[in-house]
Amino acid sequence: MTLTPSLRPLLIASALLACAATQAQPLVQPEAATTRTAKGNGLTVPARRFAVTAANPLAAQAGLEILGAGGSALDATIAVQAVLGLVEPQSSGIAGGAFLMHWDGHQVQAWDGRETAPSAATPAMFLKPDGQPLAMRDAIMSGLSTGAPGVLAMLAEAHKVHGKLPWARLFEPAIRLAEQGFTISPRLFELLSGEAALRGDPQARGYFFDAAGNARPVGSVLQNPAYAAVLRGIAKQGVRAFYEGPVAEDIVRRVKSHARPGLLTTADLAAYRPVVRPPLCNEWHSFRVCGFGPPTSGHLTLMQILGLLDTQPDAVKARGLSADWMHAYAESAKLAFADRAQFIGDPAFVTAPGGDWLNLLAPAYLKQRAALIGPRAMPPATAGDPGAVKQALAPQAEQLESGTSQVSVVDAQGHAVSMTTSVESAFGNRVMSDGGTGLAGGFMLNNQLTDFSLNPVGPDGKPVANRVEAGKRPRSSMAPTLVFDRRGLLIMVAGSPGGPVIIHYVAKVMTGALAWGLPAQKAVDLPNFGHFNGGSLIVERGALTAAQLADLRARGHAVVESDLTSGLQVLMRVKTGWVGGADPRREGVVLGE
Repeated sequence: MTLTPSLRPLLIASALLACAATQAQPLVQPEAATTRTAKGNGLTVPARRFAVTAANPLAAQAGLEILGAGGSALDATIAVQAVLGLVEPQSSGIAGGAFLMHWDGHQVQAWDGRETAPSAATPAMFLKPDGQPLAMRDAIMSGLSTGAPGVLAMLAEAHKVHGKLPWARLFEPAIRLAEQGFTISPRLFELLSGEAALRGDPQARGYFFDAAGNARPVGSVLQNPAYAAVLRGIAKQGVRAFYEGPVAEDIVRRVKSHARPGLLTTADLAAYRPVVRPPLCNEWHSFRVCGFGPPTSGHLTLMQILGLLDTQPDAVKARGLSADWMHAYAESAKLAFADRAQFIGDPAFVTAPGGDWLNLLAPAYLKQRAALIGPRAMPPATAGDPGAVKQALAPQAEQLESGTSQVSVVDAQGHAVSMTTSVESAFGNRVMSDGGTGLAGGFMLNNQLTDFSLNPVGPDGKPVANRVEAGKRPRSSMAPTLVFDRRGLLIMVAGSPGGPVIIHYVAKVMTGALAWGLPAQKAVDLPNFGHFNGGSLIVERGALTAAQLADLRARGHAVVESDLTSGLQVLMRVKTGWVGGADPRREGVVLGE
């Protein structure tokens, strides 16, 4: 049987969960790999005024247009997101969620636009009558998987504080493209060609596919009048035009009329509120790294890995992907992912170990955990004890977690945004809403609720921290990151899509650029790798030599070579301005002036 790209990740996930943890298994990919696009050296001439990098050239151009008109980094981010929802609907959109880090020259803010579970949600929401969890594919392809979207509400609140241009102006590039049409890119075409489930949704089928059911070809012009109409309403009336009225009613209608109906209501949409959270900032080498705390696990797990690596002499001395460095990295990742599975969830529902999430990064705790790293690969790790009070929680079983898009912006005032944004799986739950317009096209609904643990309890009956609960935000791996030097000067804006591999992608680019001194684009281009505390060390095809692979296997690692579809979008300060790196594994670009 030949697997389409859309089915392959789900079937691989089922196989992965069914097999013993010590067996080598392929990695679950949030989005299928597509043709690479060479990026050269990023911005060859540093941008002196402002810069933006996003996963699609049209989206980056929209951000550049807004920056050139005097807009702030936050303004540009809104314009980029509106265009991404049109030209890259497989990854993010206005019915999704996001985490946004903002630097205003004085302070870092963390804006949480993560989706929330409906008020009727229960821990048993994804269980079948026999008490077993739904298959991941069935959970994703359902109304149950759709949470109350958060990205627009979050961006609107942030715009009140950090916006410079009028709200309506920020949607002009996306409305123009939706009305006039945009050309289908190779990546969108390749993903659509392998997407079976999307053809089952009448709204999506009529928009993305021709009468014969084939994906519309690369270069063909695709207009989206429904999306344009919805954006015009949001531009004129504000986000209430999305969260209330015909748009909200159409979202709920489609969720509830699904063959496996969901629980989302118009009241859930109207009640959604973003949260401004305290950022987590930590010292690493001579830098200060600021990221997002729970409900995303991204920053804590990333910094645990880097902190554990710093205790390993062979890793500290390394300046590349040697077998010694990869061994130390894999063992550090096992320990960090064990803690992630045990402790991290929505802080409104889950208490941090010892009352403080930073206990997971305490030097004494990292030293204690690092003592477990030896010359040979350890079996899957168990969580540590970072707090004085033990928690009665079970670790979450490994399950599919999907992909996103990254936006990085620096404006003329030196203010910056790193935003990771998502509809979760490729094309979300494969349901398209026209916003009640009755027009062709529209936007994809999210399936973020499958980022919760489908099984609310562990084998011992203890509750899982990341179980479904009403109003709760599912755990994420998104890791939007801002890095400062010892003087407090912003030097890096970074992030990536990729499900749980986001953590490894950001760790890679930080290590390459900041520890090994590589230019931004070269750090982005480095081969990808990762370990998730299951059985396999995953490395990108061709990343290591045959000798290195043999060395790692001799140490007890089950090594699997795979495509790893990161989408790093990075900006870095140099003496004369800003340069950047856009991931060749996707279609993004770096633009600036």
